[in-house]
Amino acid sequence: MRKPAAMAVAATTLLVAACGPGQKADGGLVGGAVLGGIVGNQFGKGSGRILGTVAGAMIGGIVGNDIGRQLDERDRHLAQEAEFEAFERGYAGRPYRWRNERSNRYGEIVPTERYYRGGMDCRDYTHTIYVDGRPQAMRGTACRNPDGTWRSVG
Repeated sequence: MRKPAAMAVAATTLLVAACGPGQKADGGLVGGAVLGGIVGNQFGKGSGRILGTVAGAMIGGIVGNDIGRQLDERDRHLAQEAEFEAFERGYAGRPYRWRNERSNRYGEIVPTERYYRGGMDCRDYTHTIYVDGRPQAMRGTACRNPDGTWRSVG
């Protein structure tokens, strides 16, 4: 991995870790952010590669807790799309669902009302993922970055 991309992964991972609530799932969150950054770094060239690294790290942080280890790449992609839709355009209390027909895994994200924290547009959420029919839920907070992406902050 080239130096700027490695720095982007490290900075994003530290940011995600610093904002976490100190719960048991933090290790998975940070691990997911690192793994997401590594995967994101495999795509793109030049500045696109760096953006892929940062986006991958942010996505990995959102779905990167203990639940995320049970998901395949398609599951994570579908979960990410549903999260973005819920955070960006979602109504408070309304579930935004995703389903991977191949793995038979599915889930739903339920956002709360928007609020501002440190000048950033944020939403709390619950993401419930069903693996082998068993629900596993995580709660968190996501805030919008200046570029329009969302990242987990706790």
